[in-house]
Amino acid sequence: MFQRLIDDFKDSTGNVVRLTSLAAAAAMAMLVTTAFLCAAAFVFVLQNYGPVQACLTGAAIFFVVTLIAAGCYMMRKRQIEARAEQAARHAKSTAQTMLSDPAMVAVGIQVIRAIGVKRLIPILAVGGLALGFLASRANSNSSSEAPAE
Repeated sequence: MFQRLIDDFKDSTGNVVRLTSLAAAAAMAMLVTTAFLCAAAFVFVLQNYGPVQACLTGAAIFFVVTLIAAGCYMMRKRQIEARAEQAARHAKSTAQTMLSDPAMVAVGIQVIRAIGVKRLIPILAVGGLALGFLASRANSNSSSEAPAE
């Protein structure tokens, strides 16, 4: 269980770092492109209409670019939130299905009665450790065989 939480945290952190670096590179390229386009529009409007209209044209270009960038950011953020919400719903429904199954609850109660609570706690602790070791070992084997990205 903890391994899955750690893996989810690693995945979300990796996604945030990738998105941030991608956004920074796109912002830098957009800044340079916008600067040249604004300079060209400024010179064109300055030659034809005057300095006040040229400054207003530059401001309008930067405003449109800002609106486009903000719209893209909000759309991507909503997509990520929707994906995370869907994954959480799926995990919650799976856990609820197992715990709400009357047969599973009855088997659990019978096991507790048969073994006893005082004996069951150490057995569960050792079983949990063994399961954790097996899960980490399975993850390390599968990750070493997987191709690098």
